[in-house]
Amino acid sequence: MQRALQVGMTLPVMEPDLWDAPDTLERWARAIDEGPFSSLCFGERMAFANPHALTLLGAVAAWTTRVPLVTTVLVPQLHDPVTLAKALATADRLSRGRLTVGVGVGGREEDYRAAGADPATQTMQQMADRVAVMRRVWAGEDVTGATLPVGPPPLQAGGPPVHVGTMGPRTIRHASHWADGLAGVTLDLDTTAVAGLFELARSAWAEAGRPAPHLATSFWFALDDGDGSARTQVHRHLRHYMNWISAELVDAMAPTTGFAGTLPQLRETLLRMADAGADEVQLIPTGSDVSQVERVAELVSGLSAG
Repeated sequence: MQRALQVGMTLPVMEPDLWDAPDTLERWARAIDEGPFSSLCFGERMAFANPHALTLLGAVAAWTTRVPLVTTVLVPQLHDPVTLAKALATADRLSRGRLTVGVGVGGREEDYRAAGADPATQTMQQMADRVAVMRRVWAGEDVTGATLPVGPPPLQAGGPPVHVGTMGPRTIRHASHWADGLAGVTLDLDTTAVAGLFELARSAWAEAGRPAPHLATSFWFALDDGDGSARTQVHRHLRHYMNWISAELVDAMAPTTGFAGTLPQLRETLLRMADAGADEVQLIPTGSDVSQVERVAELVSGLSAG
């Protein structure tokens, strides 16, 4: 029997033409909310022209009414944990309890420098320590010695679920003691590797005496009608997004990174991810044309019906 699979959609926050039209993000958010998607996702960078993630959270909470909101991912070390907890609790309130917080250590030291953060804190333990502070704030503890605890309290009891951004076993084992799930990513769509990480996560969470984790993975995608233009689009996106590594390395990885193909081929890829154990796949667009949302929405509706 085919596993049920949820499909989330990421906003095109890293696209170079994002700000050419002032309503691009709003149109995407409303289209995702009106579709069959399981989540509306976006991540964080500092030394880049993407929107500030916490500001965007407030906007998407107002633009949408149904779809869960997922950060994939925030880097807690780029923020003061108390003010970050307050911002996320506010977003949970504004979205009426639809927030899930994905966190990660981040792969770019330049983002730490841009945020005035110490690159020495770019570790799993430092991230876990900040998540622990956030959860104390969400629980109503007075962690600052102020007259009143920092609020508001989140709408979800105990605070939003926290998922860890990961691609490797070491992160999974560490996170099994404090995270609620995985916000994974696969570059080459290797379902055997994805299945292995999911199995490790299930075992690690069980050994830690914790409820089974939510298992999500994500990948870049572009659609075409078999003419090869999708691969060109993915390559162009990677050249822009991966600006912190050499263009030669990006060019070498571009032919096998992400999904580029037709809707039927995307359907088969999603089904393989379901067979690998994914509870959810979060698609990452490589262009800002909102018609991609509409095309994938039809596919996701068909998966649900089938």
